[in-house]
Amino acid sequence: MTSTPPLPKASLYYYNKSVWASAPLLALEEKGYGADEVDLKEVDLSTGENFTPAYLRINNNATVPTLVVPLQNTLDPEIESRYKAIKDTKAIVEFLDRSRSPQSRTHSTSSAPAPSLAPATIAFSSTSNKIIELLHSEAGDPNALMFMNGRNEEQLKKLSESLKPILVAKCDALDQLIEENKQAEVKVSEKTTRFWEMKRVATSMILDVLEDGEKPTSDLDDQAKGKRGEYFKAAAQAWAGLKDVLVQLSKEIIGPYALGDQLSIADLHLAAWTARIAMLAGGEASDDGNTVVRKLEEHIGDSFSLPKDFSVAEARRRAGLPASNIPPTERQARLAAFWDAIKERPSWKKVYADGLH
Repeated sequence: MTSTPPLPKASLYYYNKSVWASAPLLALEEKGYGADEVDLKEVDLSTGENFTPAYLRINNNATVPTLVVPLQNTLDPEIESRYKAIKDTKAIVEFLDRSRSPQSRTHSTSSAPAPSLAPATIAFSSTSNKIIELLHSEAGDPNALMFMNGRNEEQLKKLSESLKPILVAKCDALDQLIEENKQAEVKVSEKTTRFWEMKRVATSMILDVLEDGEKPTSDLDDQAKGKRGEYFKAAAQAWAGLKDVLVQLSKEIIGPYALGDQLSIADLHLAAWTARIAMLAGGEASDDGNTVVRKLEEHIGDSFSLPKDFSVAEARRRAGLPASNIPPTERQARLAAFWDAIKERPSWKKVYADGLH
């Protein structure tokens, strides 16, 4: 008796410290996907695994997350499977939301609820899109802010200690791939070679500054002083630009979640983004919302402060959290209320079990 071939299933390529890979990981939990329904395949960005020819065939941008899914008309096990790669975080989360619901035809092994995370109205959809666009904007880019998180000598020293080993490993991986291609040990297109070389140059520009990050500016030669000065200027501009993003977010978040009482797609992006921004400001997973916002305000500096215009008691009541002994007049920032609500969810506790990233 011949066994029936297993139905093809999706594969999520991620990195456990990637900010945007966290959004689909949260989606998998919130949508109730079974552990055997999506293959999780980690791509180690810290060693440059994302630049290998094998991964570039899946995602030519060398980014994570990537969701590789079987095409709908090939779900019959008798048909050879064909796949497509979804490379955009927003599209991945939306796909995961649509693909497991009472109306979907997914061959699900999970009996967990599959709540819809899509906005229920046109107005909510507009607000959701505005929030997601802000989080993925150039001014709000959490990856850029990570590399620009050194606006003075003390911050630069800490940043160098954490990032320099990763950047060195990334350069080494790119150098090896470029050399192997020259020696014909691997065969790639000219486009891929140029892509490797471009990434090598971009990485070197940051590494040049971090290389001597532990040294005081007075010990640097004139060229290194010039590079550091330009870096400090760019870093200051990056964090100053974040102010507008945070202010706009405060206006858009209804509270305690992005669209009010119920979790939505926007919250998955907001949770991942806020966790990274909080980490860069010295926040920890155990911090409450008010502490995270305070650390963020202090890190931005210049007396920056988010509006404290949301009732703490109301926020906790809407999120289903204890609200006894909280004065009705106590107010907090909407981002703080969101943090308090999202960090209590099982999905958040699982994805950030090892701390913020």
